[in-house]
Amino acid sequence: MSELNSMEVDTTETIQDIAVKLVTEQLKNESRLATGPTERTVFVLGSKGVGKSTLINRFLDRDDVPRPTLALEYSFGRKTASGQGAQKNICNVWELGSLANSSQLIEMPIRSHGLQTFSSIIMLDLSQPDRLWTDLESVLNGLRQATGKHAAPGQIEEMKSLTAQRIGKEHPDLSTLELFPFPIVIVGGKYDVYQNMDSEVRKHVCRCLRSIAHTLGAALVYYSSKNSSLSKLARDTMNHLGFGSPSNPFRAAAFDHSSPLTIPFGADSWARIGVTPSNSERIGHSFSTQIPQLPLANSAIVPDDPAKDAGFKEVSIDELRSQKDEELMYVLKDTEIRMKFEVVQ
Repeated sequence: MSELNSMEVDTTETIQDIAVKLVTEQLKNESRLATGPTERTVFVLGSKGVGKSTLINRFLDRDDVPRPTLALEYSFGRKTASGQGAQKNICNVWELGSLANSSQLIEMPIRSHGLQTFSSIIMLDLSQPDRLWTDLESVLNGLRQATGKHAAPGQIEEMKSLTAQRIGKEHPDLSTLELFPFPIVIVGGKYDVYQNMDSEVRKHVCRCLRSIAHTLGAALVYYSSKNSSLSKLARDTMNHLGFGSPSNPFRAAAFDHSSPLTIPFGADSWARIGVTPSNSERIGHSFSTQIPQLPLANSAIVPDDPAKDAGFKEVSIDELRSQKDEELMYVLKDTEIRMKFEVVQ
């Protein structure tokens, strides 16, 4: 009898308690499911032929052979966190092929997904310093125009405050900066070629990129697909922007122009760069004086007929195109015959 009494005392949970626990757990799971997948958007744009597609393929674990990006391409990555009822995380990835006549194309990712979870990677060709500022200026103008056009009232200022938090509210240069409303990482590509260039040229490029990254509230890294450590850094950076992991891809900062730059958000300053506070217009003018810039290329190199290019085959579209071509030829021939008949009349 004493054993029975002790068992009754140890039993603290009633059926009602257990039912409440089960309902609470079910509500938690439903709450997780109700939120649905989280989405972020990363827009990769910049110099032509700098390796944007290669970087994206590595980020998405694709073995595709990169082909020229003619206009604007979309792809996505997906990750599922571990654990029961874990959220699915989706990263929308957009790539702009050419900067020429691209203002409407630059609007597309922002118009499609909004600004709230938007970020951008600006890739510049370090091996062509005489085009560097031209390409960068074109990108910044396009992003500013698209942002102003599609932002909700008050959204830009609200997001700029988040950029200020990212670089540090106590940063001594904060009042002198031209902050962008969303995260930007400037990636200097083709470092394997650039590292062998004249030291003075590298100094000018380094000062320019550090200055513009600092005034925008951006991060800055150098990249080469032929360097495993730089490739890993660039991929970690995309993972950080696209999925939030790793939380800090920049393990250490590097400011020396004679080595690959790695400058996290908010790590630089005008004093460290060695220049007086400036803005993007003055930074561009100074750099263009030191290294004269070539104008933006008029157009991308496009095949004579992309529809006949083996790299751009789409069976269903090609069949429709062939059908329409036949219909057009029929109309042209019929028109030609009618015109000849009218002349004879």
